[in-house]
Amino acid sequence: MTMGLGRPGVDGLGEVVGVLREWQYEGAPVQLHPGDLGWFWRSGAQATAEAVRTWSRDGRMLAVGLLDGPGLLRLTIAPDARRDEELARRLADDVTEPERGVLPAGRVSIEAPTGALVQELLVEDGWNADEPWTPLRRDLTEPVKDPGVRIEVAGPERAHAVAAVQRAAFDGSRFTAERWHAMAAGLPFADARCLIAYDDRGDAVAAVTVWSAGPGRPGLLEPMGVHRDHRRHGYGKAISLAAAAALRELGSSSALVSTPSSNVGAVATYESAGFKQRPQVRDQYRDA
Repeated sequence: MTMGLGRPGVDGLGEVVGVLREWQYEGAPVQLHPGDLGWFWRSGAQATAEAVRTWSRDGRMLAVGLLDGPGLLRLTIAPDARRDEELARRLADDVTEPERGVLPAGRVSIEAPTGALVQELLVEDGWNADEPWTPLRRDLTEPVKDPGVRIEVAGPERAHAVAAVQRAAFDGSRFTAERWHAMAAGLPFADARCLIAYDDRGDAVAAVTVWSAGPGRPGLLEPMGVHRDHRRHGYGKAISLAAAAALRELGSSSALVSTPSSNVGAVATYESAGFKQRPQVRDQYRDA
């Protein structure tokens, strides 16, 4: 049996997205979602391909990683391979040695599914637990109540409005209409919706993009933001309810979102929209 580290290239991204969809199921630990690739696609297909790593054995993909920012690898593993010792040791070696082209030298972090053997191997190798994140989940079995504000599904003609809300919601965001169009051209966006919430004066006050992984599978909110000039008016709750309703229409079994545990306001906002906290998770990091 041969275990290999791969870079899919643009032509291989379809297979990666398909595998990530298959690996989503109710009760799964927090893991990389097709929507995470979809949101990254705002940088273009080539940049997305360059940020993806895959691990395969005998032609079957067993793990997928996304280099989501400097020194951060978001890793997910096939459900039946999370305790696979050969895979775990190969992953640990590949992320530890910079010359293998997965993570650079210096301080680096890894997000991996809770319970994966590779986490234990990294701890043995001296990696540490990073700041906690809070995952939240909302069941979509029952209809979602009306958000109480005007919600619009944003198409290409509203890309500028989405981008403006995004920049006003996240300090340092460089999101633009051009990046929205790049995201919308990505493969995962075929199962996505971009929503805008408006106040009574017709101002765009919040936005969210939701990503389905297919009927009967969990969907993802990534990202959700409220314009800094319109906070504390319930628009975060409203757009989160609208996001849940959109995912239910797309056939998702639940809606998932994660936020840093230190962002207590965001956690409270999601809870107000019917999301329930799941156990906290922590990335693992290694100092330079």
